[in-house]
Amino acid sequence: MSGRTARRRVLRLTVPAEGKPAGATARADLLAAEEPLGIRVDGTALTMTMRTPGDDIELAAGFLVSEAIVGSPGDITEIKLCDGTSCGHGDHDGLGNIADVSLAPGTAITPAARRSFMTTSACGVCGKTSIEDICALPPGALSADQTSFSPQVLAGLPGRLSEAQRVFASTGGLHAAGLFTSSGELIAIREDVGRHNAVDKLVGWAFLAGRLPLAGCALLVSGRASFELVQKAVLAGVPLLAAVSAPSSLAADLAEEAGLTLVGFLRGPSMNVYTAAQRISASA
Repeated sequence: MSGRTARRRVLRLTVPAEGKPAGATARADLLAAEEPLGIRVDGTALTMTMRTPGDDIELAAGFLVSEAIVGSPGDITEIKLCDGTSCGHGDHDGLGNIADVSLAPGTAITPAARRSFMTTSACGVCGKTSIEDICALPPGALSADQTSFSPQVLAGLPGRLSEAQRVFASTGGLHAAGLFTSSGELIAIREDVGRHNAVDKLVGWAFLAGRLPLAGCALLVSGRASFELVQKAVLAGVPLLAAVSAPSSLAADLAEEAGLTLVGFLRGPSMNVYTAAQRISASA
């Protein structure tokens, strides 16, 4: 398996400013690694995603949770990493690794869930044909989770997430997803070139550890809050999703329907609460 970073020679240019001369220096630089990972289920190719290598078993599990294909660890009998040959499939094209998933008897993939496209590191729902195809909400959604979150605690989460981003510190090129308690304690963090991959890795970790649903927790993402990230949070049972940037209109619509508290522009002491504001309490 490849590493999470890749070293590359770059030409560092400096423009003249305030009496300082221009400069050109060759130097080594670290980039966030991005490679394909194919996901096969019961011997059939389901999708291929571009991701940062690492936590690939969690990524595969989280992807299946986010697609509403599995709901409990018992739905999966095994996930193994291999190339096309060692998985016993001769049609692998040699790109990246393969996460080979075996579902438990009685667990099946619906035809609508099957994909025949490449998922980029920027998109988690490419290829779906309609809103109905991509809108999957669990029974009861999140209305029963009455956890309260303090604005002061939420304001401190981006700093804690940034401090825990080890690979980002060396590359500057990764998104992060962090899971926190209502008191602001960091439970787990995952990084990836794709925002949806980082969340899938985190959800997969919780799924394999038997910790779903993630009631009473807050999920913080380092970028914007898109529709697919809201859906992943809802399916994982997270009552609050916060982002340092803006949500989309469709993300806010789905969050409102599901009873998810959606927070955007979480920067410094301020934030915007778009849905389910009753969970934000100064006395929490």
